[in-house]
Amino acid sequence: MPPPLSSPVPSPSLPCFLSLLSLFFSLVSSSPNSPITLPLSASKPSPPPDPYRNLRHLVSASLIRARHLKNPKITPTSTTPLFTHSYGAYSIPLSFGTPPQTLPLIMDTGSDLVWFPCTHRYVCRNCSFSTSNPSSNIFIPKSSSSSKVLGCVNPKCGWIHGSKVQSRCRDCEPTSPNCTQICPPYLIFYGSGITGGIMLSETLDLPGKGVPDFIVGCSVLSTSQPAGISGFGRGPPSLPSQLGLKKFSYCLLSRRYDDTTESSSLVLDGESDSGEKTAGLTYTPFVQNPKVAGKHAFSVYYYLGLRHITVGGKHVKIPYKYLIPGADGDGGTIIDSGTTFTYMKGEIFELVAAEFEKQVQSKRATEVEGITGLRPCFNISGLNTPSFPELTLKFRGGAEMELPLANYVAFLGGDDVVCLTIVTDGAAGKEFSGGPAIILGNFQQQNFYVEYDLRNERLGFRQQSCK
Repeated sequence: MPPPLSSPVPSPSLPCFLSLLSLFFSLVSSSPNSPITLPLSASKPSPPPDPYRNLRHLVSASLIRARHLKNPKITPTSTTPLFTHSYGAYSIPLSFGTPPQTLPLIMDTGSDLVWFPCTHRYVCRNCSFSTSNPSSNIFIPKSSSSSKVLGCVNPKCGWIHGSKVQSRCRDCEPTSPNCTQICPPYLIFYGSGITGGIMLSETLDLPGKGVPDFIVGCSVLSTSQPAGISGFGRGPPSLPSQLGLKKFSYCLLSRRYDDTTESSSLVLDGESDSGEKTAGLTYTPFVQNPKVAGKHAFSVYYYLGLRHITVGGKHVKIPYKYLIPGADGDGGTIIDSGTTFTYMKGEIFELVAAEFEKQVQSKRATEVEGITGLRPCFNISGLNTPSFPELTLKFRGGAEMELPLANYVAFLGGDDVVCLTIVTDGAAGKEFSGGPAIILGNFQQQNFYVEYDLRNERLGFRQQSCK
């Protein structure tokens, strides 16, 4: 899920949240097997028009996202189109209810809950919407004949609140089949933003297939959330888990198509049972997730075995302890569709940045660095044929991701300045302790076909034009 579009704001109080839930309560009284293709595209949140300010926003958003992924908070209450957005995320249209209501949801491989803005009383602070009519992106349960509030004793309630949630069902007898107490409200943190609401059992309407009893969050209050979220992580409430997908894949459009009607594809495959590899893809096995008490989110991420980083063919010597997740959850690499610019822990970033500076040998554009938050930036004005070292990520199993130039630099000032589009905690002046050491963001995944082979526990990819 993308971080907020503006600077952090205080979260609303829990009493305010619960009062809105009480208003909501007064208003609410076959699985797919064959591959499904959905469009993957973008909404329009009115980003800063100045390219320098826009980059600064994306840097800040990427760092907020990294801070959240590395230190996820525990809440106190326990083929579709794929569009690209200028606030740094990609969205898909999903349809819920009877009759179906179609909403844009952000595809997020770093979380596992599917939720949408919900009811006429939905409140969102510090949010922006893709249309002038925000109600078009809000689900109305009263308009759906298949909408049901999830009960407290329903085992799926434990997906959100843990296996001990039924101890909180005080109004229910353990053996009673007629318990009317609802699953407790949820409150979920995404970086500096939050969302909260109650769980629904609803019908998910996919092309040619209806999926009944799909568990989805009905959020009545959010802060700094530009849209609902479709969690694609490993947890049981995620979309891939609930659909029983064997694999899913996407191709992320170039950022030059931000906030346009152009889209690429997200493919949901619940049928493939073979161990065969997709032609043209190179694969790397997923790395086992660390199990850390109080850090459930670490079990949701997709960890990769990054082994080496090369800059201009030169091997950057990264201490091994940063490349594998430890028992405490520190270290390792994850791939995340909700992060914009790839994040690297300070010790790793400084080694990579130093190698770039050594090979570029142009004057640093420190003023631009101060404005954008990116570094290093170089002044390349006056150079007839400026060149920039190649950046390659080498993974376990021999897979290599050779990034095209557009995936790791930004040209500014009439192409007189070039900046590396990788971020670190140093840019924010703070150290982010714990969690993944590297987060592979969506900016670096542009124009790559990426396949999450869940059945065979591996990631496949190839470079290609997604448009």
